[in-house]
Amino acid sequence: MTDATAVSWGLVAPVWVKRLSLLNVVVNVMIVITGGAVRLTGSGLGCPSWPNCAPGTFHTTPELGIHGAIEWGNRLFGVVVGIVAVATLLAAWFARPRRKSVVRMAFLVAIGVPAQALIGFVTVETGLNPWVVSCHFLVTIGVLAAAFTGWFRSREIEGPFEPVVPRQTRQLTLAVVWVTFAVITIGVIVTGSGPHAGDPASPRIGLDPVQLSQAHADAVFLLLGFTVALLFTLKSVKAPRNMVTAAWTLLAVELGQGLIGFVQLFTGLPELLVGAHMLGAALLWLAALRVHLMGRTRLPIDDTPAHTPTQRTELIDVTAPVASLRRPSMTE
Repeated sequence: MTDATAVSWGLVAPVWVKRLSLLNVVVNVMIVITGGAVRLTGSGLGCPSWPNCAPGTFHTTPELGIHGAIEWGNRLFGVVVGIVAVATLLAAWFARPRRKSVVRMAFLVAIGVPAQALIGFVTVETGLNPWVVSCHFLVTIGVLAAAFTGWFRSREIEGPFEPVVPRQTRQLTLAVVWVTFAVITIGVIVTGSGPHAGDPASPRIGLDPVQLSQAHADAVFLLLGFTVALLFTLKSVKAPRNMVTAAWTLLAVELGQGLIGFVQLFTGLPELLVGAHMLGAALLWLAALRVHLMGRTRLPIDDTPAHTPTQRTELIDVTAPVASLRRPSMTE
């Protein structure tokens, strides 16, 4: 199908792929906020069944109170996330030119939403088992990574990858991403051992929260060290300014998260600060991914043939005698 035919069929313009991909990121950050509200208000079992809010009723009722409304609101927003995910996937598929990398990331987000719904079902059926709840959040982090990568790639031109920093520097940015993931994972386990279970009767992770908090702090200090090392490395290799700015942004988010973490620890884990820390975890994850993705760019596709007829004429004079084109012998 030609480009003219594609346009006449009304296929999606690339600008809409960018917009929907960005919306995909936004709604997946917002689901972190609404999920945190469910947990921090003790509304995890506000809807005691799934997918119905309660036996015999699909939606919340006045008898379920504010906790039912909060939990049901989170489920409804999950539907919004699913609609945006499917819309983004369709837009990426029908866009011209079709970007395989963007389609791939949109597909991962689209299958991540029903996976999250299944985990939500298991969460309710197990009475908010803290390990299942932790898995729920970490899968959200994975879906958010796919959404952000898809948005980032939707803004690039089509062409081969070209690194903008040396390979060792790219490896350091990848190490920062993995350490960030470790920090978030330990933080999720810390929350699973703390007082905010999502419901007063729900179990907690049977680990020492003090020791877990210390391990979390140690991981944060390790991340800070890696980020400072990355900043010095980017300066030494004369990295692009926007990549250096992204690294400074990452450091600022880390320091902000560290400050919130210490304040909430010494103030008895107030719900508002814990919620801000959960949002900060999502922003920290995006900041780390951004630095890594900026380590390469795409070059325009060169459609010029390797050798035009004129170039071949310059390389070989086809009018010259055959004898003059003979390779000289070793004795000549």
